[in-house]
Amino acid sequence: MIKVTVWNEAVHEKFSREVARVYPDGIHGCIKDFLSLDDEIEVRTATLGMKECGLPDQVLEDTDVLIWWGHMAHGKVPDKLVDKIYDRVLRGMGLIVLHSGHHSKIFKKLMGTTCNLSWREGDRERLWLVNPSHPIARGVDPCFELDVEEMYGERFDIPEPDQLIFLGWFAGGEVFRSGCCWQKGLGRVFYFQPGHESNPTYHNENVQKVITNAVHWVYPANGIAEKLECPHIKKSPEEIYKERNNG
Repeated sequence: MIKVTVWNEAVHEKFSREVARVYPDGIHGCIKDFLSLDDEIEVRTATLGMKECGLPDQVLEDTDVLIWWGHMAHGKVPDKLVDKIYDRVLRGMGLIVLHSGHHSKIFKKLMGTTCNLSWREGDRERLWLVNPSHPIARGVDPCFELDVEEMYGERFDIPEPDQLIFLGWFAGGEVFRSGCCWQKGLGRVFYFQPGHESNPTYHNENVQKVITNAVHWVYPANGIAEKLECPHIKKSPEEIYKERNNG
């Protein structure tokens, strides 16, 4: 089983009736519901308001894939927790960062840049699949539309993605690198742009497929290392080979 933790700051849902109508169980609850339809995925949720932000050591160390949604309260996430997540990603844990999570502490730490972008209020978005052979694209339409989504536009201050999966186009003319992949240490990271809190984006079938596929892609199939090592190699493979064959 792939053990997934869906983390959401869960602030908007408490103060906005509009957001609560779209996501009555929170964004994290919506994502948990559709991920739970996959028999290979086991899902728990965590929120900012929980003790230790819902990510105590025992939960984090039992997480194969962490999904992160944040917006209003990036600064309230403790640096100590960010360091723990960062270390676990480098050791192999998969990380999926959604929408405004581009400004989360963990994403900026992993990217090493400001992760700034241009934005404005809602617009129609068309997402183009530009890497159809990638596992994240499995079963996803070559092009699909979201009737309303917050516009994110270039320039997006991120390091060049290892792989670009989706390109977003907005009715106002802007374009955006909407689905990006990186290898960070032993871990895989996927950023997916759609998902404004007041829009029903996470109810969209294609969006759900993308996130579900991404869980499988970032999953550390070879496990998560206990620590990152820099070993001292006393003998080269060639020396060991010669000893074995001359012995």
